[in-house]
Amino acid sequence: MADLLINEQVNIPVGNISLIGDLVVPENAKGLVIFSHGSGSSRLSTRNRFVAEHLQRSGFGTLLFDLLTPEEDQNYDNRFDIPLITQRLVDATNWVLKDERLTNYNIGYFGASTGAASALGAAAALGDMVKAVVSRGGRPDLADAVLPDVQTPTLLIVGGLDEPVLSMNRDAQDRMQCLKDLEIVPDATHLFEEPGALEMAAQLATDWFRKYLQASKQHPLKQDQP
Repeated sequence: MADLLINEQVNIPVGNISLIGDLVVPENAKGLVIFSHGSGSSRLSTRNRFVAEHLQRSGFGTLLFDLLTPEEDQNYDNRFDIPLITQRLVDATNWVLKDERLTNYNIGYFGASTGAASALGAAAALGDMVKAVVSRGGRPDLADAVLPDVQTPTLLIVGGLDEPVLSMNRDAQDRMQCLKDLEIVPDATHLFEEPGALEMAAQLATDWFRKYLQASKQHPLKQDQP
């Protein structure tokens, strides 16, 4: 892996609470990918961390953060409160945009399961502030109302044996008006537990971000600096 510019735990203020995140940015990063995990999971999700490490080795920064506080997570309904977790993702994105260390990086989202619905919702809300979205085993049906509003290039990755979710993703692809693609990982189920399945999903995600997250952007406040 390339040398790391940033590798730290961060606190993201959201209203009167703070959410814990893990921020890793390699030197000369090609962009920053913010993760939105599925219900019942957290920033410690082994699958998302596997994808994040793959992205880091490919030169992308990553931010994995808890969408809910431990107390909020005790309420099962909060895990499926898509408007709530979508707003948390928007707030985390705005926090990134205010961090002077991160303003040169274009932002992408990686959403898993219900987290994909929040990624699509946040992308619809933020418009061209988000350059790419990848969904793994996502539930885009939970963001159905905003799917036509998403303008961000979006990749939907689904296991070939995850038939109900595959059907949901096909329907979502039809409703979306943006540049979009659906990739099916053969013989994979919802959690991509089969040998090689998660590796394939991680590589598909990396290729998408390589294509749509440009190397950097020049922040206006930094243009005049020597």
